[in-house]
Amino acid sequence: MLVPLQGLLPLEGESHDAWPPGPHSFEYPGLFGTTWINKPLLQAVIAALLLIVFWLAASRKVNILPSKGQFAVEYIYDFVRNGIARDLLGRDYKKFLPFLLMIFTWTLVNNWFGELFVFMLPTFSKIGYAYALAVLAWVVYVGAGFQRHGLHYLKLQLIPEGVPWYLYPMIIPLEFLSNFIVRPITLALRLFANMFAGHLVVMVFVVGGEILLRTQGNLLYNISGVVSIVFSFAVLFLELFIGALQAYIFTVLSAQYISSSIADAH
Repeated sequence: MLVPLQGLLPLEGESHDAWPPGPHSFEYPGLFGTTWINKPLLQAVIAALLLIVFWLAASRKVNILPSKGQFAVEYIYDFVRNGIARDLLGRDYKKFLPFLLMIFTWTLVNNWFGELFVFMLPTFSKIGYAYALAVLAWVVYVGAGFQRHGLHYLKLQLIPEGVPWYLYPMIIPLEFLSNFIVRPITLALRLFANMFAGHLVVMVFVVGGEILLRTQGNLLYNISGVVSIVFSFAVLFLELFIGALQAYIFTVLSAQYISSSIADAH
């Protein structure tokens, strides 16, 4: 029986005895005697705790002449503030900056867990976590709209300016689906699909490389296996970039939706 290479197979189940890979490779059993505490949940909590400690430590000693560490922290902060929040939200950006900073950094850390050999799993490759984050963004931008406009927010979102009244029966359902249903679904699916697909590619190269390496009597297969395993590490580095890009895209779209909610015209 073939056994996956220890520590290299990023999407295998918690047991190395489950072979060949299949749907069970994406299932993580409960920990600590529970059915609901599993590896993705622990990663989400660990990421939150790491960021709390990180930002508290970074804000304790702030000097006019920043150290290298302070400069790095300020770069992250300025990137979200100037490159996302202020550009998209204008004068209202300060109110939503903590939320956008949280979204970006927490998504980034959870995405990069897929490239750390201690974890080897991007949290958002589990669809439920992507949906939960999208629902949180939905609550924020819809809540911001109602706070700014009251019930008039519904009219702004459902009836585009200049549309004749006789088109309302067709336009209102479409606008409702687009603004209140499709947005959070596409937010979640975009994040999930990229994290899942990238990690699946790594798994294919690792598992395929192992099978080729274990093929006896065929030197060409063995060499191809080594190439496949090496290439899987190249894909891991590519996933670092994709993880950062998806965190940025999710944050930008969240800011864009908030901006559309608090705008005076649809």
